[in-house]
Amino acid sequence: MTAVTSALSPSRSAQLIKAAVFGGLTGGLLDIVFAITLWTVRGATAERVLQSIASGLMGKAAFQGGWPVAALGLFLHFFISVAAASVYVAASRRLPDLARRPLLWGPLFGAAMFLAMTFIVLPLSQVGPPHFRWSTTPLDIGSHVLLFGPAIALWTRRLAPARDQRAGEMPISA
Repeated sequence: MTAVTSALSPSRSAQLIKAAVFGGLTGGLLDIVFAITLWTVRGATAERVLQSIASGLMGKAAFQGGWPVAALGLFLHFFISVAAASVYVAASRRLPDLARRPLLWGPLFGAAMFLAMTFIVLPLSQVGPPHFRWSTTPLDIGSHVLLFGPAIALWTRRLAPARDQRAGEMPISA
């Protein structure tokens, strides 16, 4: 079987999907647990944190919706996390170093996701421009750099390794 055929095989596609789903769910779980912990220590509730995510879609009305809107926020959070992981996994097919060096590229991806969410997604949403809080913004960046990005990169390495990392294949030569 050639490398092209192998890359397109159903089992290979399933591995790529699993890497994106597991990476997105793991990174999303670590990120949301961190966010809920951070904000409950500061006096918010988990419901409010999740409603704030839904407010990107619903605006201020999200804060009047109770737990059903909080559940929507949780769904949106994981949807975005899996979508981000899908981008990373897909990029690792063209840039194999993303799978080879997860502890380098994962944190950089986490930082890039923080910047994209802060300066592109949020301003285009119902939330509007970001409101920086010097007491929490560095922690939020840190959670993306230390938790979110590396989780996605490590699942990519495990389930969707670069061609030269898979058993029985020759390393890619320069």
